[in-house]
Amino acid sequence: MRIEEFDYELPPELIAQQPVEPRDASRLLVLHREGGSLEHRHFYDLPRYLEPGDALVVNETKVIPARLWARRAGTGAKVEVLLLNRQAGDTWETLVRPGRRVPAGTELLFGQGELRAKVKGITTAGGRVMEFFYDAPWEQLLERLGEMPLPPYIKEKPADPGRYQTVYAREEGSAAAPTAGLHFTPRLLQEIRDHGVTVASILLHVGLGTFRPVKVENIQEHEMHAEYYAVTPEVATAINAARAAGRRVVAVGTTVVRTLETVAGEDGVIHPGSGWTDIFIYPGYRFKAIDCLVTNFHLPRSTLLMLVSAFAGREQILAAYRVAVREGYRFFSFGDAMLIL
Repeated sequence: MRIEEFDYELPPELIAQQPVEPRDASRLLVLHREGGSLEHRHFYDLPRYLEPGDALVVNETKVIPARLWARRAGTGAKVEVLLLNRQAGDTWETLVRPGRRVPAGTELLFGQGELRAKVKGITTAGGRVMEFFYDAPWEQLLERLGEMPLPPYIKEKPADPGRYQTVYAREEGSAAAPTAGLHFTPRLLQEIRDHGVTVASILLHVGLGTFRPVKVENIQEHEMHAEYYAVTPEVATAINAARAAGRRVVAVGTTVVRTLETVAGEDGVIHPGSGWTDIFIYPGYRFKAIDCLVTNFHLPRSTLLMLVSAFAGREQILAAYRVAVREGYRFFSFGDAMLIL
């Protein structure tokens, strides 16, 4: 398939710059895959589409202050560093800008020098592998020196940085938020549980694989970057029990989809485990693990748009996006949501 098949027109004013308050007041476009009908709701209406016994699966990853500003030792040249994946110990895979200033062997200083790094190598994707050196606790240094890594299309920092975290974020390690989950409130989650729905948490640390642009014309040639995932035995048991009872698995976000489809057998059974996934889902993929999807509106030509197109059909998704544009829905990370049934 060609990359231009996943393009659409989006007026810039529909790119959400700030989240709505409260979280669940965002709009919800409900797409019924069978028949293609649409409903216009709000996110707080989600429980009416869930049934007792369903399993709602969320991603409990937590975004770290992954954007750091450094200066090159010796020259003082400024460098932007984005932490992606912790590889081992104090070694991280990173993105740097401008890359020409940061060849292998470069030494970088952060803050007043209390955090230092040395570039050990360059990845095939053009990133940098860095080893960090410090004396104070790592988490404290990140909190003081780092910034929340908002996407470049968000030009305004939110008044509350916590709005770029889900209310159920637990495990630190992501360079971007699993944004479909930003709409949930504790009260809404409790309402869903009271309705008899199981809320299960998996983990996928969002990194380059999720937001790396597709630069090839033939999408099958695109290579996904690996991201770390973990599914506990307890969560696997809960999801499998829902499926065995004939109930639905409702994925909250594309990160949950990619994780469950990684650990599912051909029969749809979820197997617990952890590791790295580079699964790339695009039209033609046969889903094994999920039945419904909660998701945001995604960028044109992105792997995320390809994933939802694989789930609901490319033409049906693009038709729904045209309706969303016409009706003034808000797009991308701080935007509105879709429920695909």
